[in-house]
Amino acid sequence: MTEDEFDLFYTAAYPRLVGQLYALTGDHAEAQDAVQEAFVRAWDRRSTVLTGDRSPEAWIRTVAHRLAVSRWRRARHWWELVRGASVPPPVSEPSPDHVALVAALRRLPEAQRTAIVLHHLCDLSVEQIAAETGAATGTVKARLSRGRTALAAHLVSEEPHPREEACA
Repeated sequence: MTEDEFDLFYTAAYPRLVGQLYALTGDHAEAQDAVQEAFVRAWDRRSTVLTGDRSPEAWIRTVAHRLAVSRWRRARHWWELVRGASVPPPVSEPSPDHVALVAALRRLPEAQRTAIVLHHLCDLSVEQIAAETGAATGTVKARLSRGRTALAAHLVSEEPHPREEACA
């Protein structure tokens, strides 16, 4: 399709396509924008889209409709974000045990803390921890042992156990 043929096609089809898309979207400006963008895309692909057995007007109508729907979805998503409908639910406060564990882990030396976290929270084996940290497996085992001992000492509760109160 030559440039002159495209201009004639545009002049004839544009008002009709805008009217059709306006009926679908209910927004005249959006219909004009979508049809205009569809014509730009058709011009870029004129060697394949505007020749052959396919109806170029049907192709442009389909593209314009998809563009309008896509814009509508983006606008709806934006509106939900602005309105706060997509705000994630609030996160509950950490339990006292969780707070105590984090505080106790912070008191460990970094090498022991790393070994404890990788082994007990990430479920890595001693060999995997050794490979990841560059330490020997014996060193990882020692860090785990010392880290557990230190962690247990930091986690000892200041409050007496209910059984200890009964005995007193």
